[in-house]
Amino acid sequence: MTTPSAQTGYTNPAKQAFLDTYEHEHATTMRVLRAYPEDKLDLQPHPLCKAARELAWVFVSERRLGMMLFNDAFATAPPSGEPPKPPQSWNELLAALENTHKEFGDIVRSGDESYLKGQVSFFTAPKTMGRMSRMAVAWMLLHDQIHHRGQFSIYLRMAGGKVPSIYGPTADEPWM
Repeated sequence: MTTPSAQTGYTNPAKQAFLDTYEHEHATTMRVLRAYPEDKLDLQPHPLCKAARELAWVFVSERRLGMMLFNDAFATAPPSGEPPKPPQSWNELLAALENTHKEFGDIVRSGDESYLKGQVSFFTAPKTMGRMSRMAVAWMLLHDQIHHRGQFSIYLRMAGGKVPSIYGPTADEPWM
């Protein structure tokens, strides 16, 4: 269902399509994360892979990155310094994700069409900065969330958890 913008009285279909998908994919990601066994947060399937806790923290980090990008934080150069480390508590990590999800969603919800079409600086190729619209950034981050959720579903299976339905049935959640 689309709702008219409080400021303009009309619905921005592109923004609404993003927000509908953003909420749907977040709910699916949360189902996957909530299915993960808390005693396996240090699982690291390969030395080049992140531990499960670190991979789950990517979801929080990307929403924070989205907030930075929407404020054009990369206009002159990428920010330096280490990103925040994930909390030890799984519940704190999940709560942080819920909070950053809402915060980033609120930024998109409150943006008018010209703001969302506005250009910001970000990586467009390896070691290459370019300009992208805020909506293109939002979609890129959402697609990356889906990618990392796929990675995390493999960790979930390896940790002995039950993989919920993502886009269709799983061995643990058959549809028939």
